[in-house]
Amino acid sequence: MTEFDVDVVVVGAGPAGATAATVLARAGHSVILLERGPFPGSKNMYGGVVYPRILDQLHPQWWEEAPVQRWITRRSTMVLTDDQAVSVDFRSQKWGSAPYNGATAFRPDWDHWLASKAEADGATLVCSTTATGLLRENGQVVGVTTDRPDGDLRARVVIACDGVNSFLAKEAGMYGEVDAANYTVGVKETIALPKEVIDERFGVRGRDGMDIEVLGGTSGVNGGGFVYTNLDTLAVGCVLKLPKLAAQELRPEEIIERFKQHPGIAPLVEGGEVQEYSAHVIPEAGLSMMPQMTGDGILIAGDAAAMCLAAGLWLEGVNFAMASGIYAGEAAVEALASGDASAKGLAGYERRLNDTFVLRDHKRLHRAPEIVLSDRVQHLYPQMIANSVERMFRVDNPTPKPGLIRVLNQERKRAGLKVRHVVRDTLEGLRTFG
Repeated sequence: MTEFDVDVVVVGAGPAGATAATVLARAGHSVILLERGPFPGSKNMYGGVVYPRILDQLHPQWWEEAPVQRWITRRSTMVLTDDQAVSVDFRSQKWGSAPYNGATAFRPDWDHWLASKAEADGATLVCSTTATGLLRENGQVVGVTTDRPDGDLRARVVIACDGVNSFLAKEAGMYGEVDAANYTVGVKETIALPKEVIDERFGVRGRDGMDIEVLGGTSGVNGGGFVYTNLDTLAVGCVLKLPKLAAQELRPEEIIERFKQHPGIAPLVEGGEVQEYSAHVIPEAGLSMMPQMTGDGILIAGDAAAMCLAAGLWLEGVNFAMASGIYAGEAAVEALASGDASAKGLAGYERRLNDTFVLRDHKRLHRAPEIVLSDRVQHLYPQMIANSVERMFRVDNPTPKPGLIRVLNQERKRAGLKVRHVVRDTLEGLRTFG
């Protein structure tokens, strides 16, 4: 009979791994949480907003201790052309008090906090250790090999939270063919500015913050941009579709520099000092690129399972990672109680994913990434929208004001959009987002 070192090995101490380890440790199981970096979060590049409400039950009143930079009380969607900017701005002070909605945070701080909670509940965190492969017996995963001498770890269940392009999921045969079109590369700069300057430029006070999501401004490469406020820094960056990036000559750092020089962005970052530049591959295609989630002795969670919702209006990832970690942990607890760690015994994981927002949101919005990153949405509609808005607000006396329908029709033609394109895209948008 196989002798096991621990009940479960969780590979990757990001949000998914930390929440999975917490659930298992609280249930009384022995858990090792492996992290290849020197500390949780050391390998993470993140420029987004965390939506932590999934933690309400796991860590009640999490907002009292979570390492949050600012609470997002203002959200703006911006459309850019070469020299125009159109914004839709929303503000709610309801988001600035418990239980909050979203927050900016530094991933090293956030991941360290979540991992420390797992440790406090009894999980063992082992850093500077890479899981290099899987251990198998009779076709079932029974642990992992590591880069430490005599470092094999035998476990009844392995939960792979080892990030995008998970090596463990691939070795387990749970990924299909890798398609570069399913990925984007996110490039981000952290720009230092005094807190009072950020408050004035973004119209916020105290711990309130702003999230700006941008369509356009990426030098012709399909993707988007963002600006997020931290306490005394800004996260500014671009998300670029890999095939489009590879097909032109600009490097990502040149694209982000041009993005910062756009007249809609430049006044926000003026005078700031770049403290950090980083880049990271993002699983952008959602449901269509997700691997098999459950195997004999193994579960896949977080970015390793492509748990990233890139749907234009909704750009989320950490919340899906934390949820998938929680549900993987709960499924492993069930499997260990029944003594069956086969794919059948671990089936509670996919049941939980399907019954909750994790896969329900991905299924409902499965076409959104394809729509948002399409050439028409990326390159034709921004020009049509910006030109139409400019003409409606422009005063051309003695010429009378034009009618909106006439302006939209003229700018549609000018942008190279046919009526059938607009009708088809509108119907597809309603089916996807409605």
